[in-house]
Amino acid sequence: MRLQILGAARQVTGSCYLVENGETRILVDCGMFQEREFLSRNWKPFPIYPKSLDAVLITHSHLDHAGLLPKLVHENFQGPVIATSATSDLLEIVLTDSARIQEEDAAYKRKRHKKEGRRGPHPEVPLYTVRDAEKCFPLFRPVRYGEEVSLNENVKARFHDAGHILGAAMIEIELHQNGRAHRILFSGDIGQWDKPLVRDPSVFRTADSVVMESTYGDRDHDTQQAVEDLLCEVINRTVKAGGNIIIPTFAIERAQELMYHLSRLVREDRIPYLMMFLDSPMAVDVTDVFLQHTEYLDEETHRLFKDGEPPFRFPGLRLVRSAAESKAINSIKGSAVIMAGSGMCTGGRIKHHLKHNITRPECTILFVGYQAEGTLGRLILRGEDEVRIHGQYYPVRAQVQQIPGFSAHADRSALLRWLGHLRTPPKKVILTHGEESAIQSLAQAVRRELGWETLAPHYLETLELE
Repeated sequence: MRLQILGAARQVTGSCYLVENGETRILVDCGMFQEREFLSRNWKPFPIYPKSLDAVLITHSHLDHAGLLPKLVHENFQGPVIATSATSDLLEIVLTDSARIQEEDAAYKRKRHKKEGRRGPHPEVPLYTVRDAEKCFPLFRPVRYGEEVSLNENVKARFHDAGHILGAAMIEIELHQNGRAHRILFSGDIGQWDKPLVRDPSVFRTADSVVMESTYGDRDHDTQQAVEDLLCEVINRTVKAGGNIIIPTFAIERAQELMYHLSRLVREDRIPYLMMFLDSPMAVDVTDVFLQHTEYLDEETHRLFKDGEPPFRFPGLRLVRSAAESKAINSIKGSAVIMAGSGMCTGGRIKHHLKHNITRPECTILFVGYQAEGTLGRLILRGEDEVRIHGQYYPVRAQVQQIPGFSAHADRSALLRWLGHLRTPPKKVILTHGEESAIQSLAQAVRRELGWETLAPHYLETLELE
């Protein structure tokens, strides 16, 4: 019984793990690499032969956990893709959108490079196409939280609520071989306790091995109250200065959570009336999925719908789908809140809004999610004087601020809280999905508070499961 780390090894993106049990081979997640340093890995053939896989289990629908599924299918994977029903529905939106962006970006690069008389460092063809994405959908096998999934007599799995985004799961796999049993727990992305919209993360009492994310392993978030106060302060200050608030927004959960908080601020008259745009066709479609899967939402959100105050509908909010509507936003006079994807500024409409606002001192670029090393968002956040957008350099004159408490990831204290529910030390605590500094900080905290040792495997490293 073995585990091979195919991604998210001492980095935050590309989550992908191969679990082997005799002749059974399972892939847990199939994530896209998003840091610039590792983008080339997306283009390489998979380290394993896709057709040899018996199944792929997906924790949730973010691209860094599922974004390479169309490539896997294109390279001849034919087995089931098992995920919760909400994740399955979201993946149809996410993968189609990702493929469309891949196609558009490739066409844009070809046009720009031809004009400039050069070739870029990455291929001028899409990583995968919309047709590749659509080939994944017939393979989806939706499951419920707590339902036992039997892959064969020696391999069983259960999906548990991760409290991260709609439909996100922690995956518990029970392996049997030669009279031995091994229970391995994949945390996926662990959510925060007491967050709006989704329920709290599941906890466990026993596991032989734990593969655990460590995104915020080196810090704690602001309190929930501080999040709303800071959002209010940023909006009021920027409106007074006459600028726009530009928010790079992840389409799943972050957009909906932003709308939740903005609806509260509007209804409590804590911010002035102004136009607010959710400029992301995918985020609009995702919001519809939220409404179709209310069984995943927490009690407080159910109550808002019942009381006639739905968090996704409030005065001033405009849901933008078309490119023409998106372009028209930048001709509006006066202040506005513009939420657009992608969340790390790696593509999509946010780049166009940044070009129109990043040089204006009266505007604010507000980050409400994690910015991976090497992404445009990270460059802006760490204070670069100028950044490259669509092949041109722009000076960063806008105000730059971050509200980390919005994160859908557990912080260090919550990660320790989650791990501490185990009654006995696992044989292996494997830290992944975090930058080197976050992993080392969390490893020290686990050793100090729980007395357990941890592992931080490297890319393509294989671990024996005892």
